[in-house]
Amino acid sequence: MKQKVFRLLADLRFSIFILLLISFASILGTIIEQDQSIEIYKINYPITNPIFGFLTWDRILQFELDHVYRTWWFFVLIFLFGLTLTLCSFLQQLPSLKIARRCQFFRTTKQFYRLKISTILNNFSFNKILLRIKKNKYSIFQQKNIIYCYKGLIGRIAPIVVHFSMILILFGTICSSLFGFKAQEIVPKTETFHIQNILNNGQLTIIPKASARINDFWITYTKNKTISQFYSDISILDTQGNEKDRKTISVNYPFIYNNIYYYQTDWNLIGLRFQTSNNETIEYPLINILNNQNKVWLTWVSTDQQISNGIITIIDNVQGYCSMYNEIGEFLGNIELNETINFQHSISLLEIINSTGLQIKTDPGIPFIYLGFFFLMISTLISYITYSQIWLIQKNQKIFIGGNTNRAIFEFELEFFKFIK
Repeated sequence: MKQKVFRLLADLRFSIFILLLISFASILGTIIEQDQSIEIYKINYPITNPIFGFLTWDRILQFELDHVYRTWWFFVLIFLFGLTLTLCSFLQQLPSLKIARRCQFFRTTKQFYRLKISTILNNFSFNKILLRIKKNKYSIFQQKNIIYCYKGLIGRIAPIVVHFSMILILFGTICSSLFGFKAQEIVPKTETFHIQNILNNGQLTIIPKASARINDFWITYTKNKTISQFYSDISILDTQGNEKDRKTISVNYPFIYNNIYYYQTDWNLIGLRFQTSNNETIEYPLINILNNQNKVWLTWVSTDQQISNGIITIIDNVQGYCSMYNEIGEFLGNIELNETINFQHSISLLEIINSTGLQIKTDPGIPFIYLGFFFLMISTLISYITYSQIWLIQKNQKIFIGGNTNRAIFEFELEFFKFIK
């Protein structure tokens, strides 16, 4: 009974069926937005107008399609697929490799007629043809007048390496889903932060109690005044607040510390800091009025002591200036850092308070996934090596010779004809 079960699991048709189920689940995970709020699913997948005639928000939540790659049934499919690959390797590929290593002598001349390439040579030197075969790097085995030759045995290892690489990739996927997490933090400059705004995490994830500080944040611009790159200077702190490591990150250049990745993803302006004529420091919060790439912030700045009159201040950059308008929308001019403007009382712009957007994540499955793809590339190269076999029998002044190969048949025919010409 165990052998029947193992043979069923190692069957190619069963493996393809499981692979199709995983592909279908991955397609659903690509089409349906993952890890969103219930309100978003209610808006995009209403019950009154189901997508594809059956896809509604309640069914998405019922079958856990809002987090496909972290569901128990997706893990079961991956486990079954990995099990089929493992059993196939041990029950089919490894025995096939052992058989290929054996000396498979032909005992009768009738066996040559089953080969696609074979012929009979008359009055031909037996040693001469063996020398030609040896020059082509064949391994030669002889029992009296019977010869068996092969080369390219390493090409038979390619399917086993493919299975091993896919198992590594599947294992890395499970590790990422169970132990990884992703967080998003918006941190003002000079502030210390902890990992707390978790977007998604696995069932067995332990959120590290790491703390860090944003020392500085700045943006570089192109000649056309468009954003070229933005940077954050980050320090990793210990429990006493002492600096353990420090690095400046930018888009596509993260900071990696203890397998935690700090990515630069976004930025924001949160306030303007002014100084009045009485040496009082006042901060005004900025409101983002555009959420697309053309970010614009505005605030209202008081111009008298009673805070009854004021001006509208608009800013769309961190280059050190902002524009000012009166209550009816007339442009009053620009104010730069450390510049003083006199209204009913004088005010000076001290600082544009900005914040950086960081994506913090850890993915313990990445090394296994990378290693799996590395072996997959190796197996692709190995699979180009052809496995070729040649048999010879000398009988009654005749040499029966034939051969077989698993690929590159035309090249093997040319090689075979060079042996017998």
